[in-house]
Amino acid sequence: MTEVIREFILETSENLAQLDTDLITLEKSPSDRSTLASVFRTLHSIKGTAGFVGLPKLQSLAHAAENLLSKLRSGEMVFNRTIATSLLHVVDAVRQMISSIEKEGNEGTGDYRKLIEELDYLREAGDKASPAVTTQIPPPQVPLHPTTTIEFAKPVPALPQMPEPVEESVPNTVESSASRGNVTVAETSIRVDVGILDKLMNLVGELVLARNQIVQHSTAYEEPGYLGTVQRLNLLTSELQAGVMKTRMQPISTLWSKFPRVVRDLAVACGKKVRFDMEGQGTELDKTILEAIRDPLTHLVRNAVDHGIESPDVRLKNGKAAEGRLSLRSFQESGKVVVEIQDDGGGIDPQKVRDKALQSKLLTPEEATNLSDSEAISLIFMPGFSTSEQVTQFSGRGVGMDVVRTNIEKIGGTVDVESRLNGGTVVKMKIPLTLAIIPALSVTCADERFCIPQVNLLELVRIEQDQIAKKIENIHGAPVYRLRGNLLPIVFLDQQLKLATKRSETSDLFVVVLQADDRQLGLVVDAIHDTEEIVVKPLQKQHKSITVFAGATIMGDGRVALILDVMGIAGRAGVISGRRGRQIHDEKVAAPTVTHHPLLVFATVDGGRMAIPLPSVARLEEFPTAILERVGPRSMVQYRGAILPLVDISRELHQLMNHGHEVAPATTSEMTQVVVCSEQGRQVGLVVENIVDIVDEDLTTRSPASRPGILFNAVVQGRVTEFPDINEILRSSSSTRREN
Repeated sequence: MTEVIREFILETSENLAQLDTDLITLEKSPSDRSTLASVFRTLHSIKGTAGFVGLPKLQSLAHAAENLLSKLRSGEMVFNRTIATSLLHVVDAVRQMISSIEKEGNEGTGDYRKLIEELDYLREAGDKASPAVTTQIPPPQVPLHPTTTIEFAKPVPALPQMPEPVEESVPNTVESSASRGNVTVAETSIRVDVGILDKLMNLVGELVLARNQIVQHSTAYEEPGYLGTVQRLNLLTSELQAGVMKTRMQPISTLWSKFPRVVRDLAVACGKKVRFDMEGQGTELDKTILEAIRDPLTHLVRNAVDHGIESPDVRLKNGKAAEGRLSLRSFQESGKVVVEIQDDGGGIDPQKVRDKALQSKLLTPEEATNLSDSEAISLIFMPGFSTSEQVTQFSGRGVGMDVVRTNIEKIGGTVDVESRLNGGTVVKMKIPLTLAIIPALSVTCADERFCIPQVNLLELVRIEQDQIAKKIENIHGAPVYRLRGNLLPIVFLDQQLKLATKRSETSDLFVVVLQADDRQLGLVVDAIHDTEEIVVKPLQKQHKSITVFAGATIMGDGRVALILDVMGIAGRAGVISGRRGRQIHDEKVAAPTVTHHPLLVFATVDGGRMAIPLPSVARLEEFPTAILERVGPRSMVQYRGAILPLVDISRELHQLMNHGHEVAPATTSEMTQVVVCSEQGRQVGLVVENIVDIVDEDLTTRSPASRPGILFNAVVQGRVTEFPDINEILRSSSSTRREN
């Protein structure tokens, strides 16, 4: 409610300024009907919102003014100076109450009964009203310090107090708004047209493209000053991009605010009792995304009330409460926003769905028999499918769920349904935070450059040439790869796009492991490049029907690259639907006798060989040594809008061996290899000599650690390898910094 009141204060402050102007205009031109209508609408809006947030005095005053204006608008009275004076005093009174609400959390102690009586007198007397002296309203006094809150009939939640004035020396005579300590909401807020934000976002997108080109070309130069400037430009561009994107973000509550009324009206129309709960209204999304999910989300909410929740008598018969429950929940997860619509209704009967699909000739009897229950439930997303027995004003025409999935997938999202007969249904949408600028992995296939959104990326796999025949199997004529005991369908990008690849038979196989819906697939490409933030450019009309592409972008070298639509590629290859997907998914995989662990193997600057669990690794980076900065005993680098501390593993282990005595850093090369790890809720960069490989090992052959800071030794790829204790190394590094 605090956010609602803040918005009310901001909007009302703007309206009061306009009311002053409009009332003066009416005094000069009493017959100006459009201005009179504008004044009436403004006061009507103030009255309605005041009642909603619990401001009875403000509501009563606005109501009295609205009654007077209603008579003026109907032509029963003529606007004159006396009326103008009274209404201007109303504006002053509202301004006074708004100031009190903002500063003290209540409407203040002002008595406005005489002003209300005056408004009622003018309304009753009409044109016969005498031009008497009207009630004077003192200008709002802004206290230097918050005063004691006085309770009134229907209290509103107290707003956060503004910060106390801080006495400090100011280098010039101009006092900034931040230093006054009594800044109002209206003074610290500004409304900006969406078109201006869109234009600003486009300009930032072009700046990001230029930044990418400069960063890419900077690798050919070794001058430290130039490299430092490029790094600074990179950081500033990232900060500007984040700031502009934040201005476009809106809480999902702006979309959800209409749903309580939708649920209430539909429940009454259907003869049902529904309790509606919402959680996570503060989750923010780009305005473009909010507009894209408006209709799909509305349909899902209506569908849950109409189809999901049973009538009270049916619920009582099934041992449930007469009142059904519907909840809307949103939260952020893995760089996406998850929106869940859950009801405790009758659920979806998979057999009924199969029968309806057969009746509608959407499936053959053989296909219907082979469907699992979860796959049968997913049929509700097929075009023209509906389980409704009859067409009503709310549903049953078979247009809806397929449109929901199509619209969500257009913005790079997914929709899943989980349902249990007589146990309710959960529809889960996963949608991106924004569409404008996204991190993506660039790959090459047949000398063409493509980008893959990082939200779909799981891991990268390289299969050496002499292992391809052994590790790539064929099941029902489809190639698969056994990745840690699971079957991974293999899709060759050149085959899907009908490109003439130049892949040599003696070259390694590069596989990009992707997440498509609830399945995984391995996309084979010719080469894998770096990840970078790309600006998404929409495709033209004639290309939008090509489902394997989600858009286009301009790379750092100035070349245009197409952005791959992972869901479209998976669908074309039959991985997430069709017979091939079901056969691979249902294939029984023997559980491995030994548990394998994915590891990152690297060499240290002192010639050692180490490995750490792959899940601990966030990214692999290579920084020009010239841009590293020394802060005390620690090296740091400006990284993705933050400061990344660097830890030289060899140096820290030597310090542990020498009981904390300082060890001279090893001589570094022009480029520094860094493994970015996530430990204890923060990121740290481990400085290594070079990355050796990513492997799967069972780690059965182990030996105790031979020195402090090492967990154990194990045989990896036939060689003894140390496993460092990252937490111990970080603690040692932090202790050394404090002592120094």
